[in-house]
Amino acid sequence: MSEPVLALVHTVSANIETFDALIEELAPEIPLRHVIHDALLKEALDAGELTADIRRRTAEAVVKEAENGAAVVLCTCSTVGPGADDAAAMTATKVMRIDRPMAEAAVRTGPRIGARIGVAATLSTTLGPTLDLLSEAAAQVGREIDLRPVVFEEARAKLMEGDMEGYARITAEGLHRAAEDSDVIVLAQASMAPALAQCQDIEVPILTSPRSGLEAAIQAYKSICPS
Repeated sequence: MSEPVLALVHTVSANIETFDALIEELAPEIPLRHVIHDALLKEALDAGELTADIRRRTAEAVVKEAENGAAVVLCTCSTVGPGADDAAAMTATKVMRIDRPMAEAAVRTGPRIGARIGVAATLSTTLGPTLDLLSEAAAQVGREIDLRPVVFEEARAKLMEGDMEGYARITAEGLHRAAEDSDVIVLAQASMAPALAQCQDIEVPILTSPRSGLEAAIQAYKSICPS
């Protein structure tokens, strides 16, 4: 019988490289399975929102990985993240969203009342699910937050073209602007994380989902499949 895997459901193929590098650093012994469902994100962008149909199909895609022997399924796309939440209620397999640990950390950063959280995205469809997740996390710990969403629209074309160098550059430029009136910044998309290499001069904490989300998934995997 093959070893259970940690399945990652992506909507952007460029994320595979990011997560392969992270798993090599954090837990190279854990087998990953990457699954791409890029149509889900493309359709959400065309619709301008996460529709009920896309959310349902996301849940189905996640459940399929659970049924295919995954010990843990991690959805790496924030736009379709609510679909992963739905899937969690449809299977006994552990299902996780990449951005939930980041959101929980963000609401604990800065002043207890009125912390200014810059929510940076390059896809407008990501904002709704991310803002909802941050509000939920804040309510759970009794904090009042001031959400400040910003979308770097000009970076979207670069992402869709696969020009990750241009994408990171434009994202970094936007983050420098966002840092001027934020106590903490969260990156609403896992694909934005490489831009941090160009943001080392920013003093405001910038939280990303790939590392914290994968660390949480690794912890869950190890609890289910102890070595």
